[in-house]
Amino acid sequence: MLLEYVPILYLMLVAIGFGVVTVFLSSLIGQRKITREKTASYECGLPSEGFQYIQTPIKFHVFALLFLIFDLECAFLYPWAVYYDQLGLFGFVEMLIFICILFVCYIYVWKKGALEWE
Repeated sequence: MLLEYVPILYLMLVAIGFGVVTVFLSSLIGQRKITREKTASYECGLPSEGFQYIQTPIKFHVFALLFLIFDLECAFLYPWAVYYDQLGLFGFVEMLIFICILFVCYIYVWKKGALEWE
């Protein structure tokens, strides 16, 4: 049974070996001349103006994660819609339960204030 995984192990070894050899050869062959242009930040070919580091509020990350979660859960509706005729009443009830759970989670997030942008 473990012999089925030997090709995957070989592929992983080849990939890791390729990465290590490439980095090693580039460190040997590559130039090490540090110039002002190489250390400058690049932004569309224009020099940077003002303060470059701006903290992103945590609300942005929470909102983005909630969007991904609800978007992914809504993507589960597509396979159900394709096989709706074959699933019958059982599939309908299961999807109704899924949508109710999704709605309860949405109300919880709304009541916690995670969707507010203040």
